[in-house]
Amino acid sequence: MGTTRRPDVHAVTMNTTAKPPLEAIHAEVRGRVQGVGFRYTTERTARQLGLTGWVRNLPDGGVEVWAQGTPTAVRRLQAFLARGPRGAVVDSLRIDQIEPNPTLVAFRVTF
Repeated sequence: MGTTRRPDVHAVTMNTTAKPPLEAIHAEVRGRVQGVGFRYTTERTARQLGLTGWVRNLPDGGVEVWAQGTPTAVRRLQAFLARGPRGAVVDSLRIDQIEPNPTLVAFRVTF
């Protein structure tokens, strides 16, 4: 009669500290996007979504955004950037996928 080998339950561990995959974007928003609170509502939206990165005005009147986080959160920020806050008029939105920057720990407005 053969012996049945039981699996060693202690040899199987779950990695509960694994972080979800990061996705990062660089975006340029054009239109009436300065003087309407675009940067600050982008900052608030990104923080609510748990994203890290930054947003700033560009000298040509546009707004530049670097954001990273879970793919779902990044897509939600993209949807916000496409319409902006009340009072904004987004004429164009350019989004490039980029490599995440693991040194970013918060989302902020930069100058």
